[in-house]
Amino acid sequence: MDGLPGQEEEAVTGKVDFSGVRWGSVEWTNLCTLYLRAYESRLAQPILGDRAAAEAVERIDYDWARVHRRVQPSIYQFLVALRAKQLDDWAADFLNQNPDAVVVHLGCGLDTRYQRLQPAQQWFDVDVPQVINLRRQLYDDTNGYRMIGSSVTDPQWLGQVPAGRNALIVAEGLLMYLTEAEIRDLLQRLLDRFDHGELLADLGAWWGPRLSKVITSGITKSGTRDGREFSEWNPRLKLGEISPIIDATKIPLRPQRALYRILGAIPVVRNSDRLFRFRF
Repeated sequence: MDGLPGQEEEAVTGKVDFSGVRWGSVEWTNLCTLYLRAYESRLAQPILGDRAAAEAVERIDYDWARVHRRVQPSIYQFLVALRAKQLDDWAADFLNQNPDAVVVHLGCGLDTRYQRLQPAQQWFDVDVPQVINLRRQLYDDTNGYRMIGSSVTDPQWLGQVPAGRNALIVAEGLLMYLTEAEIRDLLQRLLDRFDHGELLADLGAWWGPRLSKVITSGITKSGTRDGREFSEWNPRLKLGEISPIIDATKIPLRPQRALYRILGAIPVVRNSDRLFRFRF
């Protein structure tokens, strides 16, 4: 199937067949996010400019035309790019100051953050086995990069990551789908494993689980008012920064900039998903 609109399809050599990915599955959701990042990379002045995502889309044999119709990339490409770019910036800042740290990317999906940042540090991408199986068709483990196929709530996977190090922990599009108890247990295991570091995550609003029961069968399990309960659960976690995802000033296209300016002015929309930077 074709990749991004307006680009010629590559020769079949090197293609990977993802046609078995079921519409609406977790893997499908990851493909949609990958497509949005790839689509945004084609802009003359992209926010994220994720060429690695574009290359992955061109390699994957899938019904991208159907994905394109479903995800409305002209609008949602910016939401995905803004979130990823802020997390990338925070991650790069930490990695520049901590050359001996390890990176743990929780619920990595098909994200290409490792490829974008190209860090010198050891990097571990963690997600459920069916997602990691897809990743392994695109990428290989190396001395500095490993993929771990496991639910993040399973305590066993953490044994594959070096202990007693400074660590960068990234959780993008993940924690709102875990219960409060699952988040608390996960954080405790992570902080017991590492000396110091940072946790970068997006967190949904406190009312998200209630709304989710009405419109998405309760898929959203947790939310927050201001992120401070994380410090109450574990005093080692110190809240450093909070950043809204919506920032109309960074959007290069005028019509979408106007739309995002309106959305950003509505508190319930602006606070529905925010970015948090914790230190420990």
